[in-house]
Amino acid sequence: MKTASWIILVVVGGLTLLGSLVSLGRAYASARDEIGTASLEELSVGRSEVATAVRARRATSAAYAAGFATLFLAITLGPYRRGDRWAWWALAAGTLVVTVATLLRVPFLDTRLGVPAALIQLVVAGLGLVLGAGRLGRSNPPA
Repeated sequence: MKTASWIILVVVGGLTLLGSLVSLGRAYASARDEIGTASLEELSVGRSEVATAVRARRATSAAYAAGFATLFLAITLGPYRRGDRWAWWALAAGTLVVTVATLLRVPFLDTRLGVPAALIQLVVAGLGLVLGAGRLGRSNPPA
């Protein structure tokens, strides 16, 4: 179970990193960005500063997602895999914060865009953490 746990968490972290890098590439290199059903070009209607601002927001979000994924992977492949209890809690807390922040778009922005991806991440990371929950009942092994 311990091996399955950290492998699932590596997959979650790896896919999160990959998705964030794809989003970052779209922000920096693609003029074909879409927001809902409209293209960014249609929304900005010749006002390049609007398009730049929207692309910059995507780039900032993607950069933070890449940072989260990198830390998630570093914790999973180091302290979590080694059996450090605090790492389990750090991964759980980070995943919950991302999920709650994403779910808040429903009441505040009246949209469900992005919610399915956040819930999938929560379920898969949760599965990985549940498989590794046995480490919570014992103390850390000697270094």
